[in-house]
Amino acid sequence: MLLSDLYAGLTGNKPSSSESVAAVLGERITRVAIDSRQVIPGSVFFALQGEALDGHQFIGEALARGAIAIVGNARALELGFGRSLTLIDVAGLQPNPNSGVTPDLRQGAGDSSSGPALLFVTENSLRALQQFATYWRGKFPDVQVIGVTGSVGKTSTKELIWAVLKQRYRTLKSQGNLNSETGLALAIFELNETHERAVLEMGMYAAGEIATLCEIAKPIIGVITLVAPIHLERLGTIENIANAKAELAQALPAEGWAILNGDDPRVLAMREQTRARVMTFGIGPTNDLWADEIESRGLEGMEFALHYRDAHLHVRVPLLGQHSVHTALAAAAVGLVQDLSWEEILHGLTDVSAQLRLIAVPGKNGITILDDTYNASPPSTLSALNLLLEMSGRKIAVLGDMRELGAFEQEGHQLVGIRAAEVADIIIAVGPLGTLIGQAAQQQGHAKVYYAQGNEQATAEITRLAQQGDIVLIKGSRGAQMEEIVQALTLETNAHGGAPQ
Repeated sequence: MLLSDLYAGLTGNKPSSSESVAAVLGERITRVAIDSRQVIPGSVFFALQGEALDGHQFIGEALARGAIAIVGNARALELGFGRSLTLIDVAGLQPNPNSGVTPDLRQGAGDSSSGPALLFVTENSLRALQQFATYWRGKFPDVQVIGVTGSVGKTSTKELIWAVLKQRYRTLKSQGNLNSETGLALAIFELNETHERAVLEMGMYAAGEIATLCEIAKPIIGVITLVAPIHLERLGTIENIANAKAELAQALPAEGWAILNGDDPRVLAMREQTRARVMTFGIGPTNDLWADEIESRGLEGMEFALHYRDAHLHVRVPLLGQHSVHTALAAAAVGLVQDLSWEEILHGLTDVSAQLRLIAVPGKNGITILDDTYNASPPSTLSALNLLLEMSGRKIAVLGDMRELGAFEQEGHQLVGIRAAEVADIIIAVGPLGTLIGQAAQQQGHAKVYYAQGNEQATAEITRLAQQGDIVLIKGSRGAQMEEIVQALTLETNAHGGAPQ
């Protein structure tokens, strides 16, 4: 990726060889960043206007860290950066004469010891980021993109699809939680000429966002896991959530595939909203790909019988909890429509290199921690509690706030509290919304409910109550940062990667 790609992506033109900027545009881009702390020498920094922070405030820091190009809006023309920048005026705006920005394609008269730096001024830097991602995606038309969305399970599904597809294809996956209107763009920038497939997670907070992500990524396969009452604060009703998730199915081409959870009526209904071919997966023979004879092996994973047309296979996967069967089926379905053999698919399903969200880790004092702290909703928390029920040993459920539930907030927490009372020997409710969980459990007659205002107090309560052999489930919304509890209770490893003796 060169600065000339950025120029072409944002302006729609190629600079002529006579322009003095041409030599600068031959510079190689090392990274595209939206966080100045992630800038390394050779980076392009997009200054985005967020709800809490304005990225234009950090342009100076990005330049100091070695950024060779800045992309911003009119705000960038009002700031001074202590050095001259070369302006490429995409939006047709005029710079502040005191800003040190030169309104042409020549290096400014400021300190050039840091090397040249370009300032692209656009009307909207977020749209510019997405426009550049769309351009970069278009440079690799032969790469087939698999988009994954759903209220629950999309990250684990993305990871397992990647593990399956990489058995045959050179496959890119979006890292971590890069699934938003900015995150997916950053994932796209990792594409290069070596890739044959890309598995991209697609999240959303509002209607129209997944459609935008699809315009950028151009998926040929779409996987939709589940529709649940998450983000109700923004979308209002579960029907609106279903409509937003359906944007992936609607964006698929006729030659593509919609991989749909046939056990969820709202997802199944999306088969009427897509031009693509459809494959359903789930529990029961009404689905194209289905599973039965499901058995949990505790921390060793799940076993089930898999059925597809005339194929009947016995499968054992290192995934925790019965809900993970749907994850495995979705990944297998993608493998099938991508013409992988059963041997390749089964090998991928058992690939431990996939970074799955729910994992078991050894804790201090002989406890086992079920770390499911990445995020939480009522459906995913109920699934985690069902997994806890399958475990051998005394069971402790440490449950925190589930956010963005809107009108479903009280009912959702109460449902979790009722189930926790049936499953857990000890319940530790964390945070103000976690209190609703604890109260619901107590109303069911559960005698061992404890409350913690935050993670530090929850850690102290676990340390006080837990005994050797206990299974401790820790789960809450991303904003609750309950991974702090896991970190405090996890056994440290020595330099050779083993636990201390």
